[in-house]
Amino acid sequence: MTAAPAPRLEVPADTREFTAEAFRRGWSDGLPVLHPTEDLVREFVTASGLAADFPLGVLYPSGASCTVELLAVNAVMAGAPPESMPLLCAAVAAIADPSFDLPGVNTTTASVVPALVVSGPARDELGIPYRDSALGGAASPAPAIGRALRLVVRNVAGQVAGATSATVFGQPGRVTGIVTAEWEERSPWPSIGVRRGFPGSSVTAFGVLGTTNVIDTLGTDGREILQVIGKSLGFMGNNNMDKGSAFAHQLVALNPIWAHKVHADFPKMEDVQEQLYRHANIPIEQFPDSMRQVLQNAGKVRNGRVYLMDGPEDVSVIVGGGMGSLHAAMLPGMSNLLPVTRSLDPRDWPPSRPG
Repeated sequence: MTAAPAPRLEVPADTREFTAEAFRRGWSDGLPVLHPTEDLVREFVTASGLAADFPLGVLYPSGASCTVELLAVNAVMAGAPPESMPLLCAAVAAIADPSFDLPGVNTTTASVVPALVVSGPARDELGIPYRDSALGGAASPAPAIGRALRLVVRNVAGQVAGATSATVFGQPGRVTGIVTAEWEERSPWPSIGVRRGFPGSSVTAFGVLGTTNVIDTLGTDGREILQVIGKSLGFMGNNNMDKGSAFAHQLVALNPIWAHKVHADFPKMEDVQEQLYRHANIPIEQFPDSMRQVLQNAGKVRNGRVYLMDGPEDVSVIVGGGMGSLHAAMLPGMSNLLPVTRSLDPRDWPPSRPG
């Protein structure tokens, strides 16, 4: 049985007038939007390689099914290129996976946003940045691709600030998203996609609370670099230091120079993760008196220290950014959700599960 076509609406032909109309109707984020004409939407659906009514997943808080056509409408409005549709389809399928906990991501008081890390040939085919300004600022399709996903979250998932979303501050990534890739040629380890079982083009969605620079002008080797990054991750206000969080996956980006210094001391990625886990903790006596017993009762304290992560597997490391050294980036994670990876080939997707 074929789903009924979505309703068609007449809107102003002028881009400025359409932008104002879209804003009035709650379709846009306030930035200019392009007309999702039938011809353009059809072109984007064709570029996806899937049928217009193919369901990519159920999105919350609305509980609506996101079809390829609905995604295409929002991708056109955002200014994303049609060639990005396979990536966007995989990204929607990833965040719709129950492991990602999209209901929590979209309704929480925190400032979490899905961050997309692209692996494999699609990185260069789409021009996703992974060198200088890999997390934002490089001229590329990444902001429009990220914005397309954000418009889907707004228009299909039903996230509305102050209504279905209780986020106190939000963040710029809730407008343009965070879309990056790994500098695989400069990485001493396999890409995040390969490490998660996807040797071809893939996208991994992480729930992150923003990006924070980590500088180390003194560390001379990989051991010291990981100590500085781990201690930086384990700050008292990190989401997973809260008594109510069960776990939170962290994301760290190493520049290529630091990556090779770290690799010289820790050739195995599992040992890198172990080091970050071991350093990301705070002595319980540094917490305010009122918090100590609460953290004890929540099982957060081990050997007199509050650990950010339950284990080394709760942190992922990617390689990218410029060759200026000195810097890493940490993307602290939202609690109670897991990163999800999807191949850009939907034939590799697992069977759909209820949201």
